[in-house]
Amino acid sequence: MSPTTAPAPPIGRNTAAMGVRATARVTAAARAGATVLPVLDGDGPFEFRRLRSRGTEARVCVVGAMSAPLGGDRLRIEATARQGASLHITSAAATLALRGPTAAHATYDVHLTVAEHAELRWLPKPLISAAGSNLRQTWTIDLAPTARLVLREEQVLGRMGEPPGHVATRLTVRRGGHVLLDQEADYGPGAPGWDTPAVLGHHRTTGQILLVDPDFDENPREPQVLTESPEDGQAVLTPLAGPATLITALAPDGLRLRHILNAAYSTSADGSNRARK
Repeated sequence: MSPTTAPAPPIGRNTAAMGVRATARVTAAARAGATVLPVLDGDGPFEFRRLRSRGTEARVCVVGAMSAPLGGDRLRIEATARQGASLHITSAAATLALRGPTAAHATYDVHLTVAEHAELRWLPKPLISAAGSNLRQTWTIDLAPTARLVLREEQVLGRMGEPPGHVATRLTVRRGGHVLLDQEADYGPGAPGWDTPAVLGHHRTTGQILLVDPDFDENPREPQVLTESPEDGQAVLTPLAGPATLITALAPDGLRLRHILNAAYSTSADGSNRARK
């Protein structure tokens, strides 16, 4: 190496100014009455593990290979369900957003594509926003007109006994090229009014389940309050302007939030299944 040649950057987590750049990809395809995974490429902090299939559904677990996201990281997952495929994605543990070696925010982008007559279920563990963290998370979802989607996302604002970090989220869903849902949320230090009665109040966890199903065109759901005690958490089912239903919930802690969302999803899924019969 000549005196003027700079050394190559180390592999793995880069300098404080750069953070980790990683894009992981999974693709599901229908084949011979089952769903196979022709693409299963982990990257950076993301490793994919095949789980035992259930019927025609292929199942994948996202396993964290390093602490992430930290400040300055740029992380992305791309998942595609091709025509007729059925894909279920979960995670081995909660995602923990931490303060990094730089003041720059981290990004965590999820891009889901679901083709005709395909189904994708995105059901990871919660995101925990630790004190001092700063994360921008996005979901960008493109659905064919006959596609089905179940998407769950949960945020836990702060670990036990600590204040939360800052997390800004955006969820954009397009069906047949038209926008079905486009929403943003902002929680933690620097977010106006996030802990007031107009937003979360005393609650420190929030989440939602989005169900997109062509059957809702013929059998739309009715708006419904799904909980009885606001102090223990609240959940509301809202039909969207399209074949979709959005369940939104908030609760004092992650365990209660998961219980509320599970109960709300069971109620909604039972109604959808009855409508199909």
